Amino acid sequence: MAATPGWFNAPDDEKQLRYWDGSAWTQHYAAKPDTPDATKSSPLSALYSKVTRSAPRMPEPPVAWARIPISTWIGAAAFALFGLIALVSSGFGGLLIAAGIVALFSALYALATGRPSWLHLTSRKLSGAVLAGAMVTVIAGSTLSGPAVPAADADLAAATAPQTASPTPKQTASSTPKPTPTPTQTVELDPDEPVAGGAIVVADSAPNTSVLATDLLATLAIKGRAPKTGYDRTGQFGSAWIDVDRNGCDTRNDILQRDLTDTTLSGPCKVLSGKLADPYTGKAIDFLRGNTTSTLVQIDHVVALSDAWQKGAQQLTADQRLSFANDPLNLAAVDGPANSQKGDGDAATWLPSNRSFRCAYVARQVAVKATYALWVTQAEHDAIAGILATCPSEMAPTSSFTPVPPPAPAPEPAPVVQPAPAPAPVVEAPAAPQPAPPAPVVETYYENCTAVRAAGAAPIHSGQPGYSRKLDRDGDGVACE
Repeated sequence: MAATPGWFNAPDDEKQLRYWDGSAWTQHYAAKPDTPDATKSSPLSALYSKVTRSAPRMPEPPVAWARIPISTWIGAAAFALFGLIALVSSGFGGLLIAAGIVALFSALYALATGRPSWLHLTSRKLSGAVLAGAMVTVIAGSTLSGPAVPAADADLAAATAPQTASPTPKQTASSTPKPTPTPTQTVELDPDEPVAGGAIVVADSAPNTSVLATDLLATLAIKGRAPKTGYDRTGQFGSAWIDVDRNGCDTRNDILQRDLTDTTLSGPCKVLSGKLADPYTGKAIDFLRGNTTSTLVQIDHVVALSDAWQKGAQQLTADQRLSFANDPLNLAAVDGPANSQKGDGDAATWLPSNRSFRCAYVARQVAVKATYALWVTQAEHDAIAGILATCPSEMAPTSSFTPVPPPAPAPEPAPVVQPAPAPAPVVEAPAAPQPAPPAPVVETYYENCTAVRAAGAAPIHSGQPGYSRKLDRDGDGVACE
């Protein structure tokens, strides 16, 4: 039987009294009075004597942990194991999700049965509060975990959201490029198995740098942007990332192995970790493959796919665009946030913050555009020329892939042969009048001067018809005078 409420010797302190409320010890203490002797008496001494004589000595209260039910210990152990697994596999976000799920089901159990569950939720109000907190915790954990993202590139974002091309602002080489807005990205996990694809022919010769970037820039056509209509990352440039060179490794892992140091691999291809000396920012980055860590290192298209589509790639064949998207000349392992900031910008709208890398960066863009017969805008040309003016001896690398043949020149129009004019009709000039033939000479004969006179021809001079010497008797040339 439990003792009635009252003051008793404190079980935890022999020099004090402690109040028992009939069911449990309280936190009220009082000092013990001196032990009464035969010569002294007081009300408190009398009370003490009465208490110590009549009250039974209460057992010491149990230690707090000893009162915890065995079900709570089992639940806590299960949660600890579950949480450890979530922490290792999914990080802190996974731990929050695990804690939220456990609390959620415990609160639902307490609300449904009215029992406190292993979390000792002693009231429905407390259970409701824990239920709400559990839901918030699950949401927070999901946010921290985020989507499983590898280092794809900013052009994947452009493929999922139509964009309206805006006028390209002109930028001098010395000015600090303004960051472009980061589009919402839809990116992919690192491929576990490379997908063979494409009909890319790899050149036998290794890349060389025998052309000055300034000279190569002068060969690029300068035009305005074409419309972005019809751009689709996968449809126009192929899936990311595939094994185009047929070496058994996908393009992403090829580039990671090329650009990272101190790499560890799973099998001959998959890069699990390594160190990157980031060319865009100049900082060192530790790469660790994983759902929440792969994005620290991304594979950037030096000439963005969207930019290429608007500057000549629409005229390339499907195999040529696939080559462009997977050409090592156009790919670089870089800082993930810097790549997202770049988006699909060209040299007129974005340049690396690491100024010492800008010459090599624009030289590579020039090399890519020359290899694939793409053009530049006027603002882009001026920005590149401004950078290369500070490093005129910068060489342009060349691609190990078979270059795209330049477009055939338009055939010369065949000369138009004018038909020979029809010969003018020959109009014969009228013949000159021919002199009339002399009238035939009619011999005139007169018998005598009488006949001459009868014919009315007298006198007849010498040479006239009918003249004869016999009619001119005096021989003076006049007959029949």
